[in-house]
Amino acid sequence: MQLFRYLNIWIAAINYSFMRKILLLTILSICLFSCDNYEDVYIYDEGQETNWDEAANLATDALIKDFWNEAGYFNYGSNGYDEGFQYWPNAHAMDVLVDAFERTKDSKYSAYFDKWFAGIKVKNGGSYFNEFYDDMEWNGLTFLRLYNATNDEKYLTAAKEVWADIAKGWNEEYAGGGVAWRKSEPYSKNACSNGPASIMAARLYNITKDEAYKEWALKIYEWEKNMLFERGTGAIYDNIDGRTDAINDVNLTYNQGTFVGAAVELYKITGDEAYLNDAQKASNFTISKLIDTSNNILRNEGTGDNALFKGIFIRYFYKLIQEENLNEAYKTKFISFLKNNATSVWTKGCFTEVYLFGPAWNEIPVGESQLTAQASACMLIEARAALAEYLK
Repeated sequence: MQLFRYLNIWIAAINYSFMRKILLLTILSICLFSCDNYEDVYIYDEGQETNWDEAANLATDALIKDFWNEAGYFNYGSNGYDEGFQYWPNAHAMDVLVDAFERTKDSKYSAYFDKWFAGIKVKNGGSYFNEFYDDMEWNGLTFLRLYNATNDEKYLTAAKEVWADIAKGWNEEYAGGGVAWRKSEPYSKNACSNGPASIMAARLYNITKDEAYKEWALKIYEWEKNMLFERGTGAIYDNIDGRTDAINDVNLTYNQGTFVGAAVELYKITGDEAYLNDAQKASNFTISKLIDTSNNILRNEGTGDNALFKGIFIRYFYKLIQEENLNEAYKTKFISFLKNNATSVWTKGCFTEVYLFGPAWNEIPVGESQLTAQASACMLIEARAALAEYLK
């Protein structure tokens, strides 16, 4: 009888343990599958308080130390292991230095502006034009930021010249409009060549007040929204092949980010809340679906070009966070998400001996780092430092 008594107690304990596991799994499932509700708030423990100003200085200074080439551009690999030149990542690396200069007003960052502006022209074959329209757009956006930081007309002049070439990439023969991805493929209508184009046109309008730029920004945005934006979810599709009208529905963080950036720019210009709503929806999709769910951070999208994608999203995501009329529930959720990504990359993804980063924001890089991954992480850390100041 005593044996049966112990057996019953053991069975009851197993049942209790099993039910506890079922309950915990149920709660976890509810949390995971409901996180795309904009009212859901991410609650994270930031752990030990970080001086984000100091963190940004260390990360951005490492970008210069390990990637700058005295020929006037950023190497593709850290510590001289790959001195190759890549046009579009160079724009984002310089954007980080502009971030640092705007944050600190330290001339040690602005000292690189003219050197880079001259150097990339040489490395790009003696001009700022390129086969890829998106590559010109990224650099054109950086020229505009350099102009805003310095008031030096040469940067604005270059941006206007580049824009004139980009505008030729618009055609309505394929997919009813849109800027092509590359000159040799006028049918290649990609999110990556239209989101940045709309942002650039909007910013040219803000500087010059030339209505033609505003009309371009509006037209390009509307084409992308109609062709590549999933209104029900906030997803941005990668491209449409104008020869067949086949849509590649892969979702990438940088395409989400530039759509958000364009929407924010047009909201500021027009005051039309439809743009703000688009930005909120696209951002919420990104931080709900394009993530590493075990860490609630933006997912690792790979090495090479892909390592840049997350940082580009963060740049425009932070622009949205600063909007005064952003829904408060969204603002709280978005701020918490940005904070968690920054804490993860700084505490888990940083090789602290040299302050280098890899493509995953929760893993220390193995071997040397690529410019794309370093610039992406630096964009996040610079945004976190700016957020700390914004929240004071």
